[in-house]
Amino acid sequence: MIAPVTIAFGSTRRILGRRVLPLAKALAKALAKALALPLTLLLLLAPVLDGCSTGGDARTVSAAARLEFNADSAMSYVRQQLAFGPRVPGTPGWQQTGDWIVTRLQATADQVTEQKWTHTLASGQKIPLRNIFARFRPDATERILYVAHWDTRPRADSDPDPANHDKPIPGANDGASGVALLLAVADALKKAPPSAGVDLLFVDGEDYGTFGPDVDVLLGSTYFASHLPTPEYRPLFGVVWDMIGDADLNIPQEMYSAQKAPEVVQRVWAKAKELGYEEYFLPDMRTYTITDDHYPLLAAGLRVIDVIDLDYNVHHAMGDDISRVSARSLQIVGDVAMALLR
Repeated sequence: MIAPVTIAFGSTRRILGRRVLPLAKALAKALAKALALPLTLLLLLAPVLDGCSTGGDARTVSAAARLEFNADSAMSYVRQQLAFGPRVPGTPGWQQTGDWIVTRLQATADQVTEQKWTHTLASGQKIPLRNIFARFRPDATERILYVAHWDTRPRADSDPDPANHDKPIPGANDGASGVALLLAVADALKKAPPSAGVDLLFVDGEDYGTFGPDVDVLLGSTYFASHLPTPEYRPLFGVVWDMIGDADLNIPQEMYSAQKAPEVVQRVWAKAKELGYEEYFLPDMRTYTITDDHYPLLAAGLRVIDVIDLDYNVHHAMGDDISRVSARSLQIVGDVAMALLR
């Protein structure tokens, strides 16, 4: 069998086939003449490829390759959110970010809807809230749910400097990283639609109020849990992705998730191990539960777990900025998120 003939020019190598450039055709004619082979035979012997690569061997672009998670895009989505400023409900940065998320999803998802409502705080003050819900293959019966909160905390109450306690946090990791993950997943699903239906839920008001006791927190996920797309809505499984961009990535199993949806925890951690990421998705369980958006969803009967790196020394502090987010961490978690959809 004659090996495929490649012709190199510049930094790009293309295997002769259906997509042969004019220059490659000219070179092929010269090569065919030198080898005393008919040009048509030479072209027929070459494999027909769907694409090519630059700076390396040509290869077929398969569905699996199109499903790859793009961490560079995810990082750009983190930066864009930070450019809008804090995403505290009712502020200009919140409005601009919500509109931007909707626009991004309208370019990728099959269906985008919103839940808008007014929440009355314990203080009596009213704030506007907005969940964003994007669907791929909305008619599919079997579905997978991914969740991230898109708001940011209005108070840096864990900052070491008391002067910062009333300032809103930047929210690069706590908020923006989960949103960036879901938007990059949406980009991949646009290129290669999933076999099952996929729902991406961006919840609002997760971080607004007070934790322990929990007052005016988890507002968007609580609202969604009581206003499901249909009364019988029950995804196969779901994952809340929160604070997953930490440069020092360590994600142990969250205890409440393991207690209420152990089969989902097993699924996610097994996939991470399969990909060689057991160093980051730790097999040990936290000795405490984490209050996060999986709480109201589990209470509503949805099998949703929390994937979160809470070992973050600038949590709810002004230091939660872009310097703390790593493209490598986004790639690791993004690979797992995409693999779970295959």
